[in-house]
Amino acid sequence: MALADDGAPDPAGGPVPRVLFETGSLEALGPAAGAVWRLAEPGRQLDANVVRLPPGRRVGTHTEPDLDVLLLVVTGGGTLVTSEGSLPLGEGSLTWLPHGSARGLVAGERGLSCLTVHRRRPGMTIRPAGGRAPDTGRSGGGDEADGEPGTGAVRPASG
Repeated sequence: MALADDGAPDPAGGPVPRVLFETGSLEALGPAAGAVWRLAEPGRQLDANVVRLPPGRRVGTHTEPDLDVLLLVVTGGGTLVTSEGSLPLGEGSLTWLPHGSARGLVAGERGLSCLTVHRRRPGMTIRPAGGRAPDTGRSGGGDEADGEPGTGAVRPASG
């Protein structure tokens, strides 16, 4: 069932579709860099981020061994750096970053804002040597520090 006319959740208690972020509001965020929005809904099966890179900044080349990532440029543009060369990215470019591939980003003169989406990673568990995992009371998490593109640090482009 959908939202009631008053915006109340589904009476059956299940999750309901809703608008999470307006990409048209990115300019109003000013010079913010990094992950400016993250999907944080409980029970989600995906992780998603809106990442902003100021002009000339980069996400260093890195390899994601486990997850395929979709990257959609929502404003600005730049360059996707791969093991086979560089690919230009503009507004509306939708890119598949397969797991195991080397990738990096360099923002163009207008900067680059993109939406990244991938399967949710399981939360990390710290186990004592030779023992069971302690009960932390936490449910499985996502990548709180996920900056994909952003497992690499956002830094000025060199060259």
